[in-house]
Formats: sequence, structure tokens, C-alpha cells
Amino acid sequence: MSIIGSCHCGAVCWEYTAIPDAATACNCTICRRYGALWIYDYEDEGVRVRGETSIYIRGSMIEFHFCSKCGCVTHWRSQHLEPGDRRRLAVNVRLAELDQVAHLPIDHFDGLTSFKDQPRDGRCVPDYWS
Repeated sequence: MSIIGSCHCGAVCWEYTAIPDAATACNCTICRRYGALWIYDYEDEGVRVRGETSIYIRGSMIEFHFCSKCGCVTHWRSQHLEPGDRRRLAVNVRLAELDQVAHLPIDHFDGLTSFKDQPRDGRCVPDYWS
């Protein structure tokens, strides 16, 4: 079963065919501004994105993609290849319908100070939408 997401105007959409075990809330300076919740896989493997995006490049590591028409942040993409020429990519789960992602627990990542995973606190995606 796939998870499907799209920006507000529908010009950019993604399909996630892997099985996520959680969505990640990161508190880094950009993720907290975007308010995104991320699910991860590899480009053109467990996740595919279609549509034209604009890109904001943060440092030399990561590209944040957003719809050129409505401005929704759709995904981020690593600027570096991993072994096997794989590229890490994460999609913004907030662009999916809630019934597709409501079961996902939230993982917390401290991207602001420690750059480490934090313990789960029992919240799931709907707790971030209410």
C-alpha cells in the first residue's frame, strides 16, 4: 500500500511505497520553520516525486524542494550519494491525507544542538495536526 502526498495546488506529488515505521519531527532551524514531518527512503526506490519544484540549498548537504506555484515544502534531497549511488530523500508527510499516516508515531530528532535522535513520547501524526 502506498502513501500519496501532494502540494496544495497538485502540481507536485509524491508516492511512498516503502513502509515507514515513524515520521520524524526535527527541531533544526529550517525544519521547525517549515513545520514538516518527514518519512525517509531513497530516491526512485521507496519514494518517487513528480512535478516541477524550486529548491533552497542549505549548506552543502541538503536541498529543500517546494512547489513553484503554491509554495508547499514537498521534500528534501541529499546532495551526496551514498554507497551504491543511492540518494537519500524525505517527503513531507503533512502533504498526505491523514487517514494514510495517522498510525505513524513521531520520532524526534534534535537537529538544533546534539544532532541525535530523542526518545519517542507516545504522540502520533494526528497529535501534530490538532
